[in-house]
Amino acid sequence: MKELVLFIAQSLVDNKDAVRVDETVGPEATILELHVAPEDMGKVIGKQGRIAKALRAVVRAATAKDQKPVFVEIQ
Repeated sequence: MKELVLFIAQSLVDNKDAVRVDETVGPEATILELHVAPEDMGKVIGKQGRIAKALRAVVRAATAKDQKPVFVEIQ
């Protein structure tokens, strides 16, 4: 899942080297923290958060069969 978020984020931003995804696996859920350059933050979030919502929807659909939910946080 980490690779999927990384690929999508790198496709959206100009500074691809600044994109980083940290994964924290807990007992009840997995959290993916997406870090991008400050000037690319708007491209990842989108107008009214539409791109961020779409990114979270893709991750949720990809992990629908898993027992633990996966959350995406944009830092």
